[in-house]
Amino acid sequence: MAEQDGAAPYRIQGETGAWEVVIGLEVHAQVISKSKLFSGAATTFGAEPNTQVSLVDAAMPGMLPVINRECVDQAVRTGLALEATVNEVSVFDRKNYFYADLPQGYQISQYQQPIVGEGVVHLDLPDGSVKEVGIERLHLEQDAGKSLHDQHPTKSYIDLNRSGVALMEIVSKPDLRSPEETAAYIKKLRSILRYIGTCDGNMQEGSMRCDVNVSVRKPVDGYGTRCEIKNVNSIRFVQQAIEYEARRQIEILEAGGSIDQETRLFDANRGETRSMRSKEEAHDYRYFPDPDLLPLKLDPARIAELKAALPELPDVKKARFMRDYGLSLYDASSLIEERATADWYEAVVTGGGGKRDPKIAANWTISELFGALNKAGLDLADSRVSAEALGGLIDLIGDGTISGRIAKDVFAEMFATGNDAATIVEEKGLRQVSDTGEIEAVIDAVLAENQDKVAEYRSGKDKLFGFFVGQTMKRSGGKANPGMVNDLLKAKLAG
Repeated sequence: MAEQDGAAPYRIQGETGAWEVVIGLEVHAQVISKSKLFSGAATTFGAEPNTQVSLVDAAMPGMLPVINRECVDQAVRTGLALEATVNEVSVFDRKNYFYADLPQGYQISQYQQPIVGEGVVHLDLPDGSVKEVGIERLHLEQDAGKSLHDQHPTKSYIDLNRSGVALMEIVSKPDLRSPEETAAYIKKLRSILRYIGTCDGNMQEGSMRCDVNVSVRKPVDGYGTRCEIKNVNSIRFVQQAIEYEARRQIEILEAGGSIDQETRLFDANRGETRSMRSKEEAHDYRYFPDPDLLPLKLDPARIAELKAALPELPDVKKARFMRDYGLSLYDASSLIEERATADWYEAVVTGGGGKRDPKIAANWTISELFGALNKAGLDLADSRVSAEALGGLIDLIGDGTISGRIAKDVFAEMFATGNDAATIVEEKGLRQVSDTGEIEAVIDAVLAENQDKVAEYRSGKDKLFGFFVGQTMKRSGGKANPGMVNDLLKAKLAG
């Protein structure tokens, strides 16, 4: 059974005591670009098989690769966003292996001289601490095609649309220690990539995939033998794969066995990993510099230009939201995870002359809007409630036109219809009652109907006050001004 309590380290309890899990990730992120890394073929997702294949992608004789400048820029942007070293000189190598969906018989990749060196990703952990996860390297490489084994009972089909698509392989150091930390790392990395527009992070479409390296050790020991779990395409599956693989290795070691370094696959249906092949080493791929591509030399001025053009990144935005808007770490982290969400929230806060309470705006965005979107299975882009419309609702609460309780009903109507708050309030007659005489009349009726409880309250049962407030609000249809109800009730009950 795994144990994790607050800041206590994650441990798995075995027969011989506690074990520590050591995790490193190799994330393959598809570069956002209109064409492939070394050809002009398109990269649109979902196209008909083999309709986006150039002669270069199909490895026709005599075809030479030509580097896509935009893909290089995207890798540099990513390196800068990861606080990493951008190498002014990098080299493309041929990584030799033989799959049916790899027409060349090799993959153009980078090995000893990648385009990006060491960097860091900062994780906010549940206990409030910040963990730094090191980035070992980022290199550019071309994707392989896709083998389809479920289209025919006896044949495999090949789709080369993905062949040659630009990938960034982002390799972490073995700094992760639990499935939860690993999930947080993937989310943070995906957030950064989306902010800067270098990868869309859509794991369900295969544009972001993870190879997960897992080993276990006694807390005082050095690193154990790792196994690599290939091509895991969801955060939930990554966590499940780590948990299963760690338990599998512990059971083997505690039974006196040893771990074989190997490549494994994760079976999502069974929730388990299974052996695929023995783990290859670098020499197995016979790397050598690609003779058709000169070393890639970057202009320092171009690197500086790309750095200056980067948007405000998630960590900087989070710190600003906490400083300028007084938000909690939780609220700020929730709002900045996606750039579109952060922009949406700021549009709410700064609208209406910038007089809206940032904390109230955050509560309505996170609790009401996100809650409704999640329940409906929609994204923010699909919301019928715009930032301007939510701001209008908050204004109606602020100026006393409607109560907070009525506002929730109004919001539900806004979400369903797309109408603005003011229109709904007028059409349904939901304006808050702030007329003293009208509220007093309602209170008098409530007290007259509950003389026994009035006597109990006056004899010392103060908790009954909430009962009178509830009855008054109910009788007024929720329209009575809550503050006035409280004040008038206290005065009348005291008499």
